[in-house]
Amino acid sequence: MSALSRLPGRTNQNRSQTIRRGAAETALPYAMVAPLLVFIGALALYPTIKTAYAAFVHDNALVPPTHFAGFSNFQDVFNNAQVRASLLNTGIYVVFGVVLSVGLGILFGLLLQRRFRGRGIVLALMVLPWALPGVVEGVIWSWIYDPTFGVLNATLKTAGVIHNYQLWLGTHQLETIFFISLVQVWQITPLAAILVLASLQSIPSELYEAADVDGANGWHAIKRITLPLIRPGIAIAVVEGLVMSLNIFDQVYVLNAGASTGSSLMSETYQITFGNLNFGDGYALSLMATVTTIALSLLAVKIIYRKVEY
Repeated sequence: MSALSRLPGRTNQNRSQTIRRGAAETALPYAMVAPLLVFIGALALYPTIKTAYAAFVHDNALVPPTHFAGFSNFQDVFNNAQVRASLLNTGIYVVFGVVLSVGLGILFGLLLQRRFRGRGIVLALMVLPWALPGVVEGVIWSWIYDPTFGVLNATLKTAGVIHNYQLWLGTHQLETIFFISLVQVWQITPLAAILVLASLQSIPSELYEAADVDGANGWHAIKRITLPLIRPGIAIAVVEGLVMSLNIFDQVYVLNAGASTGSSLMSETYQITFGNLNFGDGYALSLMATVTTIALSLLAVKIIYRKVEY
């Protein structure tokens, strides 16, 4: 009887050990990720909170003292004609950047889906523009757009498209924004193509074989099978294009300098903050850009993203 009486205690002990072991295994992944979360929080979360608070503080080195100002910084920003112009320009940058980068990304992804000789080299070369810093890209394209010895002018004149060298940047608003957008599209299209290509690789070939048996041509296969099933990749590519287009700065700063024809929200934020030393208005613009980026990104994911199950 004594031996039997000890069995429930041992069972409870084993159950407790199993529960503790399960809890430890469950907590292990979180413990391993915790240092990275702390680092990200210190690197991103703290500055975001500080910026959100500073956006409501009057902090102008030329007009002291510093004090809480409520929404006056936002009123100053919206009353600034140059800021309103930069908001309009940024909207055009977003349209050009997202449409061109995602469209070209889908096209290049479809072209690279099939294996061919030298495909690995093409992929490696395609990634280079994305890996280059924005300032370097701006310098490279400034040589291309140069009105005196630029490659674009020389090529178009040789082809007979133009008769005289043209000034491509700083003269007309849409023209300036378009040519600056091309620089950023050149940078972000490779990532969009890789995202689309990754989605394409996950589509079972049996679906295309079944469509071929049913008599579907290439366009119908793309429309009915490919595009619906790569929507997750397209959604990420759209978000990437949105984020980079809304926050475009390097290319604008290098190619357009301080000209208002192609100014962006970020370039105007830089000018107000470090040119005019008006840190309060600069923080307000930064907060607006952050909120707008998050809102549009979430909206794009909600509209485009669909869970794919095979």
